[in-house]
Amino acid sequence: MAGNKSALRAYDCCVDGVTETKLARLREAFRQRGRVLVALSGGVDSAVCMQIAHETLGFDNALGVTARSETLTESEFAETRALAARQGWNHCVIEYSELEIPNYAANPVNRCYFCKHELFSRLTALARESGYTCVVEGTNFDDRGDYRPGMAAANEFGTWAPLLQCEVTKAEVREMARYFGLPNSDKPSGACLSSRFPYGTPITREGLNQVAAAEEFLRSMGFRQVRVRHHDRLARIELPASEIPNLFQGGAYARVAARLREIGYTYVTLDLAGYRTGSLNEVLPRPSDEAGQANSA
Repeated sequence: MAGNKSALRAYDCCVDGVTETKLARLREAFRQRGRVLVALSGGVDSAVCMQIAHETLGFDNALGVTARSETLTESEFAETRALAARQGWNHCVIEYSELEIPNYAANPVNRCYFCKHELFSRLTALARESGYTCVVEGTNFDDRGDYRPGMAAANEFGTWAPLLQCEVTKAEVREMARYFGLPNSDKPSGACLSSRFPYGTPITREGLNQVAAAEEFLRSMGFRQVRVRHHDRLARIELPASEIPNLFQGGAYARVAARLREIGYTYVTLDLAGYRTGSLNEVLPRPSDEAGQANSA
């Protein structure tokens, strides 16, 4: 809906009482902001933020911006564009190379800080130039305990995380997405392709292309939640424990091995611990470990 009128509408799907209360809080919080720019990654968190902004504030007062770079696959980019068109959102794309961001390609443990710093720098400037009051990002209440150096960049630029502010969990985000009829309501959690590289391993276009092709092949075989961790010539595949047996039915494992070798990997392995977010963070010291080392020093 074009213009400044809000686009609130009735839906066939319902949400439970707690989620309904949080949704009302979100809508009021957006009203108070007046005019917002949403960092639209295509995931369910930012999509819910964009839908609420669009309905509450209207087309002209809610702009979704997607950053296109080497770490976003073509399929993810196309899905995000299609989602914005389907929902009638005000949407634009900015393009730049993340590999050219200082310190990023070297892949230090705080790589995400440099990525988010560049993104929020660009979005904040765009918001200021275009008269938007803030930059909205999709951190939810469940994200608090994870290792997320990008949050430091968000704090530096004063971005707004309404899902975090209103204590909306991931499950509640998905419930809201189903209520809005968003097609990505059950989309598996994603992360940029750089998250497949162990810290200290340089990130290259060739490596990113390998990871993208490998994961696309596995998804084409029916595996929805998949990670291919890039250990130079070795690919370490992570699948949910419930889906691991499927890899050994009908010779699927052999087809996967053959395809990933074609892509450029010499060794193709399966992680028996299964899929988990942030598995490459497992090598980092835990806060309790650091505290213990400090006490014994």
